[in-house]
Amino acid sequence: MDVSDTASFTSGISGRYATALFELARDAGEIDALEKDLDALAAALDDSADLRALITSPIYSRDQQAKAMAAGAGKMGLGALTANTIGLMATKRRLFALPQTIAAVKSLIAADRGEVTAEVTSAKALTEKQSADLAEALRAAVGKDVIIKTTVDESLIGGLVVKLGSRMIDTSIRAKLNRMQHAMKEVG
Repeated sequence: MDVSDTASFTSGISGRYATALFELARDAGEIDALEKDLDALAAALDDSADLRALITSPIYSRDQQAKAMAAGAGKMGLGALTANTIGLMATKRRLFALPQTIAAVKSLIAADRGEVTAEVTSAKALTEKQSADLAEALRAAVGKDVIIKTTVDESLIGGLVVKLGSRMIDTSIRAKLNRMQHAMKEVG
């Protein structure tokens, strides 16, 4: 299985679990609780290399993964719907798709609310006013509420890189310098 096949396989699995989890939460009126669970789970995955190893390493049995994830879900105070889904993923040996499933459910929740997420990378941290102004400008452009997730990359020198769905707007100084360098190579 090459990389594109693996990505497609994982995306198909995560999409199915995400859709089922989202629809069950929506039908039960538990979207807000699900979102809190997903945030806690995503934070745990970001913070713990051991947890990332547990969900991806083949050395752990299904039973070991299920028990460890059940204990973790209890400690995090995850709701029954989220905990049961994680347990099912563990018994089916599908925990490797958990990060993609979290992202897919968050996308479904945002779409249900009429929101889109913009990933913004800047050379330095944006102020609250800059973030609010950018969110308003993007909302005007796409006609939906925009949630901004920011990261800082000092190598940009200045400017922004905005990813909104499949669109990317790169106004960074680094990109401008690269374009100028490329143009100079063509001239010389």
